[in-house]
Amino acid sequence: MLNTISIGSDHAGFEYKQSIISFLQTKKYIIKDFGTYSMDSVDYPDFAHPVSSSVVQKEYSFGILICGSGNGVAITANKYNGIRAAICWNEELSILARQHNDANILCIPARFVSIEMALRIVTLFLETPFEQGRHKKRVEKINKNNTFL
Repeated sequence: MLNTISIGSDHAGFEYKQSIISFLQTKKYIIKDFGTYSMDSVDYPDFAHPVSSSVVQKEYSFGILICGSGNGVAITANKYNGIRAAICWNEELSILARQHNDANILCIPARFVSIEMALRIVTLFLETPFEQGRHKKRVEKINKNNTFL
């Protein structure tokens, strides 16, 4: 199951999404594309919700969301109990999001990284394990006693 990825983007992230899908398919990942399917203007929550839901329901191991800044999709995804969406714009943040935060959705700011950097970020995010240890207790506290979700 670790090779299953759900992905979505708004119009600003469409070209990146297409490149990431092609890249991951060459690495034998199973991909579910929740859209958008063109560069026509759309609303990012329409794609962040199904990706987040698919990860919460354990239909997919990880999610990848792309929009212009990464903020909109991250804010939307983090509304879901059990989602730990991280905005990553460099390699170190991608590694730390997995090692320390057990992030399960990667949010990429398409307007702030090159496609080459985005592909490195994706690779590191998917290949980096959660360290557990002292970080496990912290991650467990994220959704503790959340009655509003």
